[in-house]
Amino acid sequence: MEKQVLNYRIIIEPEKMGRKIVYNAACPTLGVYDYGDSIDEVLKSIKDGIELAIECLRDEGQEIPVDDTEKGVVIATQVEAPANIQLAIS
Repeated sequence: MEKQVLNYRIIIEPEKMGRKIVYNAACPTLGVYDYGDSIDEVLKSIKDGIELAIECLRDEGQEIPVDDTEKGVVIATQVEAPANIQLAIS
């Protein structure tokens, strides 16, 4: 069976749950979301979810949405803030 490689944008954000940090992952293009105790764990889990979503769409005869990752831009920016502020993970 011939296969093709599809690229999807994944957003991973840490979330504080009590004393521990978990990682939330989202693939907005397919509406797939998951979480894990580490970045590696959540990446594996979201990949499984993406593959399942693609299989379900295929089985239902629907088009498979894909990201145009060559046109996409991912930006992380730094800003200056006063030194005496209290920071929290949001």
